This record gives sequence, C-alpha cells and structure tokens, in this order.
Amino acid sequence: MKTDFQALQREFAGHLRNPDTHPAPPGIEDRRLDIYRSLFFNNVNGFIQQGFPVLHSILDPDRWQRLVRAFFEHHSCKTPYFLEIPQEFVFFLASGQGAEEGDPPFMLELAHYEWMELVLDASTETLPEIGFHPEGDLLRAIPELSPLHAVLAYHFPVHLICQEYQPEEALPAPVWLLVYRNREDKVRFMEINAPTARLLALIEEHPALTGREVVSLLAREMQFDEVQLSEFSRGILQQMRERDILIGTSLKGC
Repeated sequence: MKTDFQALQREFAGHLRNPDTHPAPPGIEDRRLDIYRSLFFNNVNGFIQQGFPVLHSILDPDRWQRLVRAFFEHHSCKTPYFLEIPQEFVFFLASGQGAEEGDPPFMLELAHYEWMELVLDASTETLPEIGFHPEGDLLRAIPELSPLHAVLAYHFPVHLICQEYQPEEALPAPVWLLVYRNREDKVRFMEINAPTARLLALIEEHPALTGREVVSLLAREMQFDEVQLSEFSRGILQQMRERDILIGTSLKGC
C-alpha cells in the first residue's frame, strides 16, 4: 500500500512539473488538477521573477516561461525553503540545464549578481553596535570588516546591464564589484579595482594584522612601494568605513 501511494505521489508530482510530458494520475478531475498546476508553477515563477528582476526584464516572455518551466521540471532542489529558491535557480543555470541558443552570454553572471544582492538583503546578520572602535586608526589598528559584504568578480559588467545595454562580448579584464548592506539596511554596490579587492581579501584572511601590516603584504605582492601604498590605502579604508564596509577597528591589543 505504501509503495502504491509513493508511486502515486511521484506520478502526481511529475504531472505538476510538466503536464505536457507526464499524464495525470487516473481518477482526478482535470479542473482540480488545473488549480494545482497553476498554483505550484506560479508560486515558483513568482519567487524567481522577484529575485531576478533584471534578468526577467531582458528575456523574451516566452523564453522566460520556458526557462522557469525547465527549472520547475528538471531541477532537484536541495532545500524546502521558498527563500532559497533563487539560490537553486542559480545552481540550475550553472549546470547548463535549460540553456538555449541565443541566450545572453552574461545570463549566469547576471543571475549570480542579482542573487548576491538578495542574499545580503535577506541576511539575518547585523552590524555590531559595540565591541570595536568606530573611529579607530585603520592603519595603526586592526580593521574590522562588516559581515554584510561580498567582493565579486565578473567577466561582464552585470551592474550596468538593462534592457538598453546588453553586451555581447566579455570584458578584457574582470570587473570587481563590492556589494554590501549598510546600517540603514540598504543593499548597495560599488565598482572597485583589483588591488582594492585584494586589500579587503587580505584583511579578511588576516584578522589579527593591523591595516599597515596588511598593506605591507599587499605591497610585497604587487611589488609596490609600501609607504606610497599606505597613503593611498588610508583613503580607501576611510571610504570603506564611511560606507559601513569597515565598521571600525578591533579592541584586540588595545
């Protein structure tokens, strides 16, 4: 009996995923099935559309429907949570399933960028209010990074893509984007260069080093004058603090 019920569940689920290729279980009124078909697909489509507004806006409506339908039919989600559907959609795109000739070459990167904005917006992390020096010297002391940031590199300028601008060729060098959520809980981004991206990575990799020690590591990597790089980095670090990417300096060693 249990086996028969499980088989019926799989048959029912297959029909909901794609009614064109999977017939409905016998004995169920089509009017009732149609309610389920519409409800399930429209819920998933709605979550994806809200999570990827730019991608949705640039794809032809028929192409969007086929893409979401392919995701709905073929992708095996690893999570039961609706809020994690956008992550599963990015995994689906990365797998190459659902791809069609003529798709934008930047589709996966754009989806990843939109997903990262959503991740930061929905994160339950908060910026601390105590336990650091908000106005500490970012070179002499240990800089403290916000947990609400991500440094991303893309081959297409995904932050600029819209209906009017859809590049067909990748950039000659990756574009670096810093996406973050500030104290007003607003998700923002800024374009940065590779040395700034590396500076932030080194701060994260070496949480016990002062800003000056981190700059020294960067100077050796870049084979650049440490004194000049320190003066340049001071302005960059201050800009990061003003945007809540650096929250201040650590109390360690004080």
